[in-house]
Amino acid sequence: MCLAVPGKIIEITEVDEFSKSAKVSFGGAIKTIDTSFVPEAKVGDYIIAHVGFALSVIDEDEAKKTLKYLDEMFGLDSTEENPN
Repeated sequence: MCLAVPGKIIEITEVDEFSKSAKVSFGGAIKTIDTSFVPEAKVGDYIIAHVGFALSVIDEDEAKKTLKYLDEMFGLDSTEENPN
């Protein structure tokens, strides 16, 4: 089973003229995600990520709803913001 998870972009870095990566907070866990597939993504946006790639930018309300469902299913505190 594969799961794409919403996360909030906290920083974007241009890798080269064709690609960017972002630091994304997944409930406080920070991961570097390739954002080449979503060039419109910006800091503060929520994205859906799967295996290290951002697949789409999603609405903040929808992201928070999904994170709430994940919390209920797995008992995770995925709504916690990055303390930094």
